[in-house]
Amino acid sequence: MADFAFTDYSGKEFIIRLTNEQRIDEARRILSGKEQMSVHVMGRVRKREADYNPGWTFHLDPDTISFFTVAIEVCDSSIEYTEDHLDEACGAFLPGCFWCPWSSKLTRELPAAA
Repeated sequence: MADFAFTDYSGKEFIIRLTNEQRIDEARRILSGKEQMSVHVMGRVRKREADYNPGWTFHLDPDTISFFTVAIEVCDSSIEYTEDHLDEACGAFLPGCFWCPWSSKLTRELPAAA
C-alpha cells in the first residue's frame, strides 16, 4: 500500500491510496519521469471521507484507480468542482462515479505511515 498526492490546474492537492503493486510501480515511474504518457489519475468516486485524504469529503476507491493519457470529457472535473457538486456526482455529472481530472498531475509519494 502507498499513498500519492496529485494536484490539478488549481494547485489543490488530493491524496490517493494505491494497494495494487502494479499501480504503485506505475505511479513511481510517473514521478521519476520514466512514464510520460499515461500520467493522469482516474478512478471511481466514493462519497465519504478517507483519513488519508484530509480536507475532502470524497476519495477514490483504491481498487479502481488507474492512469491515463486521454479520457472522455464527461469524467473530467477539477478537484474543487467535484467537491462542490458531489451531491450531483454519479448521475449526469461523472456518470458511473468515474472521475478523470484531465489536469491531474502526480506530485509526490507520501511517507509510509508508522
